[in-house]
Amino acid sequence: MSTSPDPETSGINVIRRVIPYLWPEGQGWVKRRVIFSLIVLVLSKLIAVGTPFFYKAAVDALSGDGTDAAWMLGMGAVGLTVAYGVARLLSVGFQQLRDVIFAAVGQRALRQLALETFNHIHRLSMRYHITRKTGGLSRIIERGVKGVEFLLRFLLFSIGPLVLELLMIAVVLAWVFDIWYLVVVFVTIALYTWFTFAVTEWRVKVRRIMNAQDTDANQKAIDSLLNFETVKYFGAETREAERYDSAMEKYVAAALTTSYSLAFLNFGQSVLITGGLVAVMVMAAMGVSSGALTVGDFVMVNAYMIQITLPLNFLGSVYREIRQALVDMGEMFGLLEQPAEVQDKPNAPALNVSGGAVSLKDVTFGYDEARPILKGISLDVPAGQTVAIVGSSGSGKSTIGRLLFRFYDVNAGSLTIDGQDVRDVTQDSLHAQIGVVPQDTVLFNDTIRYNIAYGRPEASFSEVEDAAKAAKIHDFILSLPDGYDTTVGERGLKLSGGEKQRVGIARTLLKDPPILLLDEATSALDSETEQDIQHELKGLGRGRTVLVIAHRLSTIADADQIVVLENGIIVERGTHDALLAAQGRYASLWYRQETEEDAA
Repeated sequence: MSTSPDPETSGINVIRRVIPYLWPEGQGWVKRRVIFSLIVLVLSKLIAVGTPFFYKAAVDALSGDGTDAAWMLGMGAVGLTVAYGVARLLSVGFQQLRDVIFAAVGQRALRQLALETFNHIHRLSMRYHITRKTGGLSRIIERGVKGVEFLLRFLLFSIGPLVLELLMIAVVLAWVFDIWYLVVVFVTIALYTWFTFAVTEWRVKVRRIMNAQDTDANQKAIDSLLNFETVKYFGAETREAERYDSAMEKYVAAALTTSYSLAFLNFGQSVLITGGLVAVMVMAAMGVSSGALTVGDFVMVNAYMIQITLPLNFLGSVYREIRQALVDMGEMFGLLEQPAEVQDKPNAPALNVSGGAVSLKDVTFGYDEARPILKGISLDVPAGQTVAIVGSSGSGKSTIGRLLFRFYDVNAGSLTIDGQDVRDVTQDSLHAQIGVVPQDTVLFNDTIRYNIAYGRPEASFSEVEDAAKAAKIHDFILSLPDGYDTTVGERGLKLSGGEKQRVGIARTLLKDPPILLLDEATSALDSETEQDIQHELKGLGRGRTVLVIAHRLSTIADADQIVVLENGIIVERGTHDALLAAQGRYASLWYRQETEEDAA
């Protein structure tokens, strides 16, 4: 399965994905705003195309070259000039009103798509998240979401309106002047459009390379910052700087190519537009010289050519931005098309926990199907009992915990809770019934209160305090200057390992789940801290079904049952005393750890 979004998602597909945000079902206010925006847009274009007639009439009235000003209701040159100014003002005013009306539509789309992307990322499997690059992922989302509002706005207000304005001006030129004016304008527009699109397509490819380098540089920077301590431990600041600078060097090379190509595009566009403008103005000048046209006609032709030039220049920049937005959004929609590996079945019921008995029957699983981790495991954890799983690294201990929480689905066999297969119930209800205390509790960069209340957001502050007291961290929190409002730093780095674990325990206590998973919850702590926290964990497990994944065997000696895993197979099971008496694999692990601790 691919774990990265497809940057080649076609422009047509992207536009097809965006249109529903412009005309959503059941959202009448959005449709009304779109319609009103289009009405105001048409009014703006009609006024813009009619404005040069006021300019022509004013010039003719001043020069005495014609009587055309009579149709202007007898207005003099000053009145015509004022009318020209008012028309320009109305044209700009309607354009701004159009943007005001449409703004809520674009922002709604941006917010909805951002939320959709955020939710989808959380639905993706653990397999996806352990292979993702956080920096690159955040940059893809950032660029894609920003492109939504832009694309909606310019699809509606740039391409269509530009075509409408050019058609109206073409009709005026053919009707008021001569068909040859229309021919010159048409050829100019055709050459300009071809040149713009051709060069922009080339620039888009360069921009895609630049995006990739930008994403890579950003990912390296964030990865390095997330591993700040490791970088310091190994004195690798210079090495990290060189890695980042190497990525930035490639980005700069692509960015320079983009900049140079933009200069070439702008100059080429100017050549074509200027050529068309000069050709039409020469034709008009010849008409004035022969007496066929007035000075006002000459000025009006110039005004129309400038009016054409502005949207054409706009077309170049808009097309570039639309193509870039399509690239950025294509990456984001590629991300949205990543399938969620673990999904609820249609109409799946909620998990109903009566006791919390966990059972694995002939479970086979491998992260890569060619290399199975668990090979036909069968294990029963009776309701209210504590079962510990031990074994050497890579034996499959933590994998069982991930299957229980349904980060992955088993390849074969079944995993049930109170007789209900976890694949047949909703993930939300499953997660609500299981509390996890991991080896390294990761905290949000927020207050201690927020992190404890994360177990049950609706809990009162007194309940948060009770959970902290039960986890033996309440007094420590009160000793801090800001108490429960103390910010813990990114990933909880302002707290020690033991303090973070106690916050994690308090969070799980507040959740109050019937099933508890302790995934090597104390293996990263010193012996004294471990002994303190083990006491709290035993209190946490009372009355619950507890599955303990253990590294230090001394922490699980009083478990109701101990299961020994080796190479994905259960090789021993029983109580601590029975397994020591059997002098098998467990006894070997136990005596080895005792020897290591004595030596220490």
